[in-house]
Amino acid sequence: MTPNASLLIAADDLPVTIAVAADADAGDWDRYVASRRDASQYHLWQWRGVFERAFRHETQYLMARCDGRVVGILPTVLFRSLLFGRFMVSLPFVNYGGVVADDCAIAGALLAEAAAIARRERLDHVELRHTAQQFAQLPSKQHKVSMLLTLESSTERAWETLDRKVRNQIRKAEKSGLSAAEGGIECLDEFYAIFCRNMRDLGTPVYSRAFFHEVLTAFPDRARIIVVRHGQTPVAAGIVLDGGRGAVEVPWASSLSEFRAMCPNHSLYWFVVQWAIQHGCRVLDFGRSTPDEGTFHFKQQWGAEPMALYWEYSLQNGAGMPDQSPKNPKFKAAIDLWKRCPVWFTNAIGPHIVRSIP
Repeated sequence: MTPNASLLIAADDLPVTIAVAADADAGDWDRYVASRRDASQYHLWQWRGVFERAFRHETQYLMARCDGRVVGILPTVLFRSLLFGRFMVSLPFVNYGGVVADDCAIAGALLAEAAAIARRERLDHVELRHTAQQFAQLPSKQHKVSMLLTLESSTERAWETLDRKVRNQIRKAEKSGLSAAEGGIECLDEFYAIFCRNMRDLGTPVYSRAFFHEVLTAFPDRARIIVVRHGQTPVAAGIVLDGGRGAVEVPWASSLSEFRAMCPNHSLYWFVVQWAIQHGCRVLDFGRSTPDEGTFHFKQQWGAEPMALYWEYSLQNGAGMPDQSPKNPKFKAAIDLWKRCPVWFTNAIGPHIVRSIP
């Protein structure tokens, strides 16, 4: 561990040292993540390289040790943008992150060290993406939920428990000639072409292809691409991440609007449900949604239940609560314009914008 960010606190009468972890700490870091039920797959050390290489952001991965033993971690990514501000997030571009620690005192010390870095770097806030409130003294947002489906023990049982409307739409997809298949990085171009179109239509800048390439390269055994085709034409695609511990997540999925009547999204997610059951998974995480919006209701039809998310903020230098949501009125004109831009333009410009939007 590097000595450039350390402090001592008392825990069980033993000193706890907090410092910025280095590559030599990667093994200890991941063993701690594996030992903690409250850690997500995004806490794994390999995500640090993904963020650095794909987005060229600085990272500060804080590690607490007591008597040589890891007792807490806090991975963060720093943003410095003229347009969107200066801040740090744990963790950006994904659904989960934040503090993982043996006790509240260590969690508080990790937060204090992150806040000290933010003040030193003249950042406005530290954002922590938790699945439960950890710091009652911090302002927070509960504007998003994760949609979780408890999986049945067999595909036959899963089919029987599906909502009748969902079953009918899956049948419609099959009758329309849609078929789904699993692949790896060789399917990235198909996925990305669909993803780019969908993001443009939503008025949202698109991630770079390099980001998904980094994810698939870093996690070849965990990350898979599901592609739905009409004949030889890809019409929907999603990336599935095996989070371990019996859970699988679909953080990114899209379909082409002109094929919507064929129900490609139903074909995609029914394939994912079957794939997850066959791989022994117990929970399917449909990803993040805004309550009562379209994707929320779509996931709810499958039987998914909302799990509250707590985004907690350590505000610095008198800064107020950030609002980088597309619902922010100041972004409305830009979003409306973006939807009318050609895909080649949004593909070229989008990654340079979205790297500053966590």
